[in-house]
Amino acid sequence: MTATAKKTVLLHEIAHSRAGDKGNRLNMSLMPYKPEHYALIAEQITADRVLALFTHRGATGCTRYDLPNLQAFNFVVDEVLEGGVNGSLNLDGHGKSNSFRLLSLTVELS
Repeated sequence: MTATAKKTVLLHEIAHSRAGDKGNRLNMSLMPYKPEHYALIAEQITADRVLALFTHRGATGCTRYDLPNLQAFNFVVDEVLEGGVNGSLNLDGHGKSNSFRLLSLTVELS
């Protein structure tokens, strides 16, 4: 019996995301294109993994909210927007482009 080969893909190949801000917090939705990828994303895209994407920006925490009835997730990343839209000189104080960073993660498909 042979093991099934796994294929590594970028998250953007199986899901899409939107991002926004609430003060110094970044909110990102994550929604698989196909319902069968929901469990795979739930297993592989953890709050700790998302936090690791933003620690270089000063992020102090990340919470993942699972929304199984919508086949979606919401990630809230704390202290990542350098003060938010009113307090930051960052070109993206709203955090809109940060969903692209999330979608750059890789996942393994079986």
